[in-house]
Amino acid sequence: MSKVIQVRDDNFDAEVVESEQPVLVDFWAPWCGPCKMVGPLMEELAEQYDGRLKVVKVDTQQSQEVALLLGVRSVPTVILFHGNQVVDAFVGARPKVAYEKAVDKYLKKVDKQMQKEEKRRLKEARKVAAA
Repeated sequence: MSKVIQVRDDNFDAEVVESEQPVLVDFWAPWCGPCKMVGPLMEELAEQYDGRLKVVKVDTQQSQEVALLLGVRSVPTVILFHGNQVVDAFVGARPKVAYEKAVDKYLKKVDKQMQKEEKRRLKEARKVAAA
């Protein structure tokens, strides 16, 4: 059972930037009404994409440094990362399907890249075996 991970300024790089999986980051605040609607969606997405996507939350009141560095000026803001690359971003609460579309689109792209790389490796292995 996957769950959303609480991330702070001091472990953002380890949990997000250094993650091998894409990471969906929910920047939120306890006083934010729309954030309370997005929170349960993040839990559902964490379950739905378990093993393919990491979902984390950053409380912008407790961890302001990362939010400032990334230019987060409004909550909720949800950003899809892969490594240190921003893949997609949403400012304001969105329906679950909006997040799903972004994640699905990116995961398909990653899958295609992996298949292409696997074909290249297989081709190289055949060349070596034939030599």
